[in-house]
Amino acid sequence: MIAIQSVSHQYSEANQISFNDWQISNGDQWLLLGESGSGKTTLLHILTGILKPTAGEVLINDTSVYALSSRKLDQFRGRNIGIIFQRPHLIKSLTISENLVMAQSFARLPTDLKRVNEVLESLGIAAKKNAYPSELSQGQLQRVSIARAVINKPALLIADEPTSSLDDKNAAAVLELLLLQSGLNQATMIVATHDKRVKDAFTNTYELR
Repeated sequence: MIAIQSVSHQYSEANQISFNDWQISNGDQWLLLGESGSGKTTLLHILTGILKPTAGEVLINDTSVYALSSRKLDQFRGRNIGIIFQRPHLIKSLTISENLVMAQSFARLPTDLKRVNEVLESLGIAAKKNAYPSELSQGQLQRVSIARAVINKPALLIADEPTSSLDDKNAAAVLELLLLQSGLNQATMIVATHDKRVKDAFTNTYELR
């Protein structure tokens, strides 16, 4: 289970954002909605262990995320949280396979090339494992971003505007792959978006006002 309890963050005396309590069962798929300035990015950063809230608690499978030391939080995030950004953040000098191995290394996990091949195969890009990011199309790069996010079988998969820079065909393909990978890896998924093309695929929504 993933939960936020009594969470708020204060940037200044005049700028405090409070969030409603939120409990998510393992394997659920949620859409996070909110206009600019509603705190969507703040909440994403809090959920991913990047920003410690001023108050409240974030629990991921009974672990209180912000009770961990910085070193243990980095390791916990690498093993338990997968993040997919609007634009891929890959190391350009490494091949696709090497980028995925690097994600294993950051989480202090042993290199598992079998897992790398398995994930790339499930996303239909196994043939590109020895290619460099500059050699891939935008749609293929987004698939690699998904691969990197799920490589360590995270409990929580977060996608931040994953389709907004894609055309209709690639947006539909990426959304289908996200839902599929969430199921294959038994990961809870939260997708934050303004993209109307995504909304119909979700029944669970958490909206910030």
